[in-house]
Parts: sequence; C-alpha cells; structure tokens
Amino acid sequence: MATTMTVKGQVTIPKQVRQALGLAPGDAVDFGVNARGEVVVHKAGARPEGSSDRFATARGKAQVKWRTDDLMALLRSPD
Repeated sequence: MATTMTVKGQVTIPKQVRQALGLAPGDAVDFGVNARGEVVVHKAGARPEGSSDRFATARGKAQVKWRTDDLMALLRSPD
C-alpha cells in the first residue's frame, strides 16, 4: 500500500489499515517510530497487544539498592 503526501504533510491512511485498526472518521491516531526506524500507527488511547510502558516494565526490578552518593561517585571520573 502506498499513498502520496500533500504539501501540508498530510496522507490518506489506506482503507485496509483503517479497518485493521478500527478507525472511523474523527478518531485520533498516534504515530511513533520503533527501534528499526519504522513508522508505527495505532488508534489513540489503544495500546498494541503485548505492548506496555517500557519504564513500568522495568520499575522495581533492580536488585542493587544504590545510595545516591555511591552512584554519583561511581559515575564521576576520578580526575
């Protein structure tokens, strides 16, 4: 599926994509770029299956309890 961008940067989302995402006129969409540089589009407010907030996934998983002073000393160069 290909579409042409207007001088204003607008494109028409192909019908097959609109149907797959359950989009209707007036619906908001979210755009993003994944790690491979591909554009990702989904219905605003909807999270793709298996997707979650990457920070929420990592939160509370650390095994080492760092003190701020210790961490800063580790990160700073000795000179």
